[in-house]
Amino acid sequence: MKFAYRFSGLLGTVYRRGNLSFTRDGNSLISPVGNRISVFDLKNNKCETLPLATRLNIVCVGLSPDGSLAILIDEEGAALLVSLIGKCVIHRFYFHKPVHSVSFSPDGKKFVITKDNVALMYHAPGKKREFNAFVLDKTYYGPYDETTCIDWTDDSKCFAVGSKDMSTWVFGAERWANLIYYSLGGHKDVIVACFFEENSLDLYTISQDAALCVWQCDTELDGLKPMPPKNAAREKDAEEDDEEFLEEPKGEEIHGKANPSEQETREKVKYSRVAKYFFNKEGDFNNLTCAAYHKKTHLLVTGFASGIFHLHELPDFNLIHSLRFGSAPGVGMAKRVLCAEAAGTFQQHGFISIFSRWTIHCNWRGGWEKHTSGVTAVTFTSNGYVILSASLDGTVRAFDLHRYRNFRTFTSPRPSQFSCLAVDSSGEIVSAGSQDSFEIFIWSMQSGRLLDVLSGHEGPISSLSFNPMKCVLASASWDKTVKLWDMLESWRTKETFILNSDVLVVAFRPDGKELAVAALNGQITFWDHESAVQTGSIEGRHDLQMGRKELDKITAKQSAKGKSFTTLCYSADGQSILAGGLSKFVCIYNVKEQILMKKFEISCNFSLDAMEEYLDRRKMTEFGSMALIDGGAGDEDGVAIPLPGVKRGDMSYRHFKPEIRVTCLRFSPTGRSWAATTTEGLLVYSLDSGLIFDPFELDIDVTPSNIRKTLHQKEYTKAIVMAFKLNEKKLIQEVIEAVPSDEVDVVCSSLPDLYVEKVLEFLASAFEISCHLEFYLIWAHKLLMLHGQKLKTRSVKLLPMIQFLQKSIQHHFEDVSKLCEWNIYNIKYALAMSQQRGMKRLAEEPSEDEENLDSDSDYLMQEVHKDNSSS
Repeated sequence: MKFAYRFSGLLGTVYRRGNLSFTRDGNSLISPVGNRISVFDLKNNKCETLPLATRLNIVCVGLSPDGSLAILIDEEGAALLVSLIGKCVIHRFYFHKPVHSVSFSPDGKKFVITKDNVALMYHAPGKKREFNAFVLDKTYYGPYDETTCIDWTDDSKCFAVGSKDMSTWVFGAERWANLIYYSLGGHKDVIVACFFEENSLDLYTISQDAALCVWQCDTELDGLKPMPPKNAAREKDAEEDDEEFLEEPKGEEIHGKANPSEQETREKVKYSRVAKYFFNKEGDFNNLTCAAYHKKTHLLVTGFASGIFHLHELPDFNLIHSLRFGSAPGVGMAKRVLCAEAAGTFQQHGFISIFSRWTIHCNWRGGWEKHTSGVTAVTFTSNGYVILSASLDGTVRAFDLHRYRNFRTFTSPRPSQFSCLAVDSSGEIVSAGSQDSFEIFIWSMQSGRLLDVLSGHEGPISSLSFNPMKCVLASASWDKTVKLWDMLESWRTKETFILNSDVLVVAFRPDGKELAVAALNGQITFWDHESAVQTGSIEGRHDLQMGRKELDKITAKQSAKGKSFTTLCYSADGQSILAGGLSKFVCIYNVKEQILMKKFEISCNFSLDAMEEYLDRRKMTEFGSMALIDGGAGDEDGVAIPLPGVKRGDMSYRHFKPEIRVTCLRFSPTGRSWAATTTEGLLVYSLDSGLIFDPFELDIDVTPSNIRKTLHQKEYTKAIVMAFKLNEKKLIQEVIEAVPSDEVDVVCSSLPDLYVEKVLEFLASAFEISCHLEFYLIWAHKLLMLHGQKLKTRSVKLLPMIQFLQKSIQHHFEDVSKLCEWNIYNIKYALAMSQQRGMKRLAEEPSEDEENLDSDSDYLMQEVHKDNSSS
């Protein structure tokens, strides 16, 4: 088995911090999610998380004007230059200190970052290959406190920088004779945002105390005068002398003065404040946390910590609309965007999110009859149309995915906290385990009636699993036992397995012939449940490789001795098993050989706890670890530091690092992908579909030119075999689609047995994106009819591929069926309307036209039914 699973997507992740950026065409939104970035395709309703990551959470995202490059900067100032086209890292750079904001110039030639109280302007990386993509051009000094925001003029001649010292500075990107720097005051709080007017030096500044200042400049952009050239030779010598001693060119320095002399301001650009507005007229005053301005429509949107959004028209400050998200102050709305389709309220308990595998997007989030406590388990029925959820609130709810409603709620006779859930292969029997009463409850899906209560365990029920092929339920408990319950014999205990440690999870193999059990001692044991014999075991404690927490007083090696796997999942063919737990690694084992095949690192985000392998002594003091200090409570997002008697801000907010862990693993039915619910969110890994050269039985004569030559000679079978040897997906598609439809039968019959499986696997993947449905259906039909008996002998091995093919065809069948039904309805409606008009027009005397109309309508309906049946 090949383990070419690669990171494919990240779903359901809570937005932490960082700015959002729209692409130039406005069709996509780029958002940081932890230490990764997600691209939301708003036009096609899709989402993609790029397969690259920074070391810590991303705080700044800068997008180039053409949308091809992005600069990602994490909490410590480490930056990645990323190609959004190739989805790869081009360059790495370290700014040595935390960066507050980054912005490209509109012409794409420069970009500015702000850190501490300075602004640094760099030459933007071009389209040519460069050894150092970040070259410092100028360093701008002026503010006394930390800088907060950046905005550029439309022609890239100047930029403005806001600061926590309540001032805003306008700098020239070049040394203009009449504008080198200019300082603007007038505010009484931190500058949150500043915006230039379209094609102008006029400026808007907004502060945290909800005040807006309008600044008018006495000079147009065309009125900026270039600085007279200096002695070029002297400057060149000076630069060469500096570069001898500097590892990196320092660039030109510009030092601004808050109160320049009259001589320095003579014949220079001047600003005057023409208006000042306040947002608290309606009594909704609160910390203003974010703002955005659309220059072409002159619309300003501002967000407050209370959850209020205002939409104003500038420069007259006319209120257009107000919105409110949340009812209480301090709900953490700062610098956040609520997107009901993409993000959702994942921080609240009781919600279930359903994502589409085809769009990697959230389709539905259950919330009408939501759970009142945490959801502990979810599962689909075998037909895929019902999803069940168990909760600590003592209920199991069934949701109908056709109508998106909660149609059944299962409860116990006395209050219980359900910790696990299972449904049998028929979808008729639902079971849930309790962690407080140590009982297992059995319900009927059809009637909703409680069928039985299974007692016998002496500890909390940790896991349940139905045998896919037999009427047997396996239950695991902290009492160090696994019990098998027979459904056909009034739920009597069929067998009891006794282990040496608390049992955490059980899982049946897809064929139902083997049971895997993970215990607290880190072992995975395999059992033949028919004969109650242990067939193997895996010592997985050392494979977890647990990291060290910030507050741990023991080493990571010692800490790993108490760790174990908390979730298991067999692959579709049953040859491998996935295992995960309190670790950043997911392990995949070969069941037969009982060896570790590969470890997947689910995250490299050091903003999470338990990621470090060794103790960072820089964080240690004589009083203990600096992690004990709650230093993050109130530093950001406009939330005040909680002090006695203070009612501002979120009083429950505390700075903490969530511990990295994997809570659940599941393979897809086709075996081509698997998903993991983790601290980072829902991670999806799939077989790599990129352009990776992976030849099969390749020889020297197999080249693209020879393949096309063979295809031109109409030797289709030989061309297909050669294309699969080279194993390039686009070339395989080109060859198969070049085969005439009337030749498919002959080609399929002459294909070697080794390549029949490969063609079927290609067809399954091609169905996902191709529009040639009938052509590929002909291929699949001929292959299965001609080679069905031979394929049946290898059914166990080929089951994931056949399921993958079935899923792809079923997806298109549902879409085409809906389209056909809609077309039938429209044709019937059109025929009915035409008949009514014809009858009104020819009510007095029947004619041949009416007879022709009836015959035409009958003919049309017959053709529609023929098309529908063929689809």
